[in-house]
Amino acid sequence: MKCDEVLNGQCANIGRMTGASPTRERLPPWHERVTLSNGRQVLIRPIRPEDGEPLRAGFGLLEPDEIRQRFLHTVKELTPETAERLTHVNPRNEFALVVAEPLPPGEALIGAVARVALDENGRDAEFAILVSRYIKHMGLGRYLMTRLVKWAKGKKLNRLYGDVLENNGPMLSLAQSLGFQREFHQDSPGLVRVTLELKPRSNNRTPSDQQRSSAQPQQNQDRNRPG
Repeated sequence: MKCDEVLNGQCANIGRMTGASPTRERLPPWHERVTLSNGRQVLIRPIRPEDGEPLRAGFGLLEPDEIRQRFLHTVKELTPETAERLTHVNPRNEFALVVAEPLPPGEALIGAVARVALDENGRDAEFAILVSRYIKHMGLGRYLMTRLVKWAKGKKLNRLYGDVLENNGPMLSLAQSLGFQREFHQDSPGLVRVTLELKPRSNNRTPSDQQRSSAQPQQNQDRNRPG
């Protein structure tokens, strides 16, 4: 699974959550109704099996560059088999969100997809984000990324990473602003891997090392005293 993101917005550009009245709608986990800066209302929610056909229909509206940034190669069609695989996630090791019209799954058009899947080692996960040009520059890419990070931290993973085309400046800038580090692929020219460490690096120094380190300033101070 590879990553793309052609968004340049800031999280603050996302409009207010709807339902600000005293009778705020109660939604299931990971569901959020959002009003975008252009006034359009969308529903951010986990992907559903019923989203397969809307995904295939929306795929035909993507520009070639959008597809290439997502899959890193040319894809002419989202096959029924691929759509079924993308919409049937294993909750133990996968998580996917969509930005959709506030309509029932299967009827709603989908404008963005964010996905994360665990590696075989069970400690790291790879992400992918696609935001359609129709809803770009509204902060959705950044917001979806923060949702993926939250899920990964909830799984107590070590790292979250994705592969990005080196000419995809907006995604590289977004990742960097969220703390991701860049790693160039020696065996994959044109690709940059961005990695976020989810756990603080362990301190491998032994107690004796720490004791020597803490004593060092005092020793230096003793040497600098006039005789």
